[in-house]
Parts: sequence; structure tokens; C-alpha cells
Amino acid sequence: MLQVSYIRDNREQVLERLAVKNFKQPALVDEIIQLDERRRLTQNKMDGVSAQANAAAKQIGELMRAGKKEEAELAKTESGVFKGEIQTLGEELASIEETLQQKIVLLPNLPHSSVPKGLTPEENEVVLENGAVPQLPANALPHWELAAKYKLIDFELGVKITGAGFPVYTGKGAKLQRALINFFIDEAEKAGYSEVSVPLMVNEASGFGTGQLPDKEGQMYFVGVDNLYLIPTAEVPITNLYRDMILKADDLPIKNCGHTPCFRREAGSYGAHVRGLNRLHQFDKVEIVQVVHPDNSYEVLEQMSAHVQSLLQKLGLPYRVLRLCGGDMGFASALTYDMETWSAAQQRWLEVSSVSNFETFQTNRLKLRFRNAEGKTQLAHTLNGSALALPRIVATLLENNQTEKGIKIPEVLVPYTKFEWID
Repeated sequence: MLQVSYIRDNREQVLERLAVKNFKQPALVDEIIQLDERRRLTQNKMDGVSAQANAAAKQIGELMRAGKKEEAELAKTESGVFKGEIQTLGEELASIEETLQQKIVLLPNLPHSSVPKGLTPEENEVVLENGAVPQLPANALPHWELAAKYKLIDFELGVKITGAGFPVYTGKGAKLQRALINFFIDEAEKAGYSEVSVPLMVNEASGFGTGQLPDKEGQMYFVGVDNLYLIPTAEVPITNLYRDMILKADDLPIKNCGHTPCFRREAGSYGAHVRGLNRLHQFDKVEIVQVVHPDNSYEVLEQMSAHVQSLLQKLGLPYRVLRLCGGDMGFASALTYDMETWSAAQQRWLEVSSVSNFETFQTNRLKLRFRNAEGKTQLAHTLNGSALALPRIVATLLENNQTEKGIKIPEVLVPYTKFEWID
């Protein structure tokens, strides 16, 4: 959530940055500024009447002590008028503040100055590419056929149990999942992250705190009886560990990692590009989350990007890093890097990670602050990244490493899988 004071003091800059994000309701900015002006005027009026009421109460006490009972009773009657005004102004102020809150939560985060303009994924900026693209024989199979051939994943059994997008992993496929999770967690811990195990459902306050609500409720699974949401990513519960907290400056940075299943409705996703593991309703992911001092957050973003890239390098996967354009960014993000691996059988890039800096957007919603060197409270910055999401990693590992003998397991995973080949 943007801060009202910043919007008020930087109207032109806010409008300019929102335009980069292709925001369709620029008039909302002026509505917010006008509501804030009304809020401040009403607050000032109420403060003024409260001061008059306090002065009248003091006068009543003095009159009573002086034995001037009739004058005191008259003053009490006049004081009652002040109380009525305060109640009326208080109700008006509450109404304005509620409307202001409803409006401001509709504004996305402002993109960083380095974010390129653009509306579609094709306009994202390629920052770097790493690794040689594997050349497979003409009879190379896509991962869904490899999964069937080696009995790694049963998509139809998942449909029977739940529905499309809920695969069942079997045999070495299940072991590969577990191996990747353990490998990613171990690598995160080596990088200084502390592992946490968090709930898979969150309440509305948690969804609001990290910006999923009210922006993405249509993409989340809702447990109506209990008013809970299945998490779309571990970012939500991990970041909310620090909701409504005032940290010490020495506590920063806070670095957490966690593995969870992730649940996404993916409404409106159809076509060949969502086949197999390319897009699922349930999948596993290891998430890294940091809470940092605002002065360091963009340096930390580069460090988190480098960590994710190191995982791809150790797995031997060719990849590229994209800086997302304004129109392809998430609601809460100020700057996002996407990492994509090359799917040799499908002949296309697959997104496997997003690493984002949210600056104060989440912490303003979360009321997550720290005491700075002057002892004043200040909003921290939050960042998170997928390190990594499993489905498309598995897809590219299977496709890129297929041989006539079978599928070669990357060397770094062998201590976790306990096997070198899928055959």
C-alpha cells in the first residue's frame, strides 16, 4: 500500500510511475488526494471542538469550586453541544477514512525507475543469458511423454482424485521432487537463510498484508466456512510472521526460507502452453524472503537473483534473466526479475522463478517497522524469490537430460536422489 503522504506530496511522479505500470485509473490518485484533504480538515475541526470542550470542562470545574452552581449548569448545557459536534465529526471522519482506505488499496506499487515501459511479456528486458542450449535428437520427447515412459508422473490419476492440474508423482518422480526440495533448502541455508515451516492456509489479514487481497482473490482457493485462503506461495505466511512488529535495526536483515505446496486456481489458463507441468493448480516451491533496511534493498535484490541463478547453474540448466516491464509486473512489486530455463524439447523458455523488491508496499500494509539510528520508527523493505518452483525445473531437467540410455540426473542431486539415472 502506498503512503498517502507520499501520494499527496508527489502527485506528478506517482501518475508518471503508475503509467509505466499501465494503471487504468489515474483519476483515483486525485480522488485519494481529495479524500485525504477532507480527512485532515475534518480532523482539524474535531481537534478544535475537542479543545473547546476541554476548556469548557475546565471552566465548569472552576465554577463548581467557586460555588457558582447555576453558571456551572449553564456551562454544562453549552458543553453538551460540543460533545454532539465531536460525535458527528468523529462519524464523518471514520466514514472518510474507510472510503480512503478502500480507494488506496486499489493502487499498485510504483515501479522502480529502472523498470522498462511495456505491456506484454515480449517487452520484458533480457538482462543476461547463461549456459549453452542443448541440442536434442529429432525424436526427443517432451516431459509429459517422458513422465509416462518412465512412470514418473501420473496426470490422469490426479484428474481422477482431484482434477486437472493436480498431478500424482510416482517412483523416481516422487524421489526427484523430494531431492529438489531438500537441495534447494540446503542451498538456502548455506546462503544464510533460516528455514521455517508455516501454515498452508492464511486469514484475510495475511492475504491483505502481502498484497494478494484484494488484488488476486479470484486466483486463490477460498475455504468459505472458515474464511481462510490456501496459500499461492510461501511468501504470504513467511512475510506475515512479522506483521504488526517493530524490529530493532540490529535485527535486519531477516532471512527466511521455507518449502510449501502452493495452490493457484489459474483461472483462464488454457492451450498447449499449459500442458504437463507447465501450469498446475498445486505445486511445490522453496521460497526465500528477506526483511531489510531500505538503504540496502536493491543490493539485496541482486544478491537474491544471484542465489537463484547459482541453483540453475548447479543443476546445469541454461537460463536467462528478465527485468519485467511495467505491464507484466505484479501488483505489489517495485522491481521483478524473472528467471527462465530453456526447454529443449518444447523449444521455448519456461519461467521458473521471480525475485521481487516490494520496498515499503507490503510493510505499510503489514505495519512492519524498525527503529532507526535516531530511535524513530521506519517502514522496512521486503523482498522474496522462488528458489525454486519445482514443476518447470523438473520439466526442463527431464527434457534437457534425456539420452538413449535414459535421463541423467545432475551430479548435485545424486546425493539426494540416491540414483544417477532414470531408466
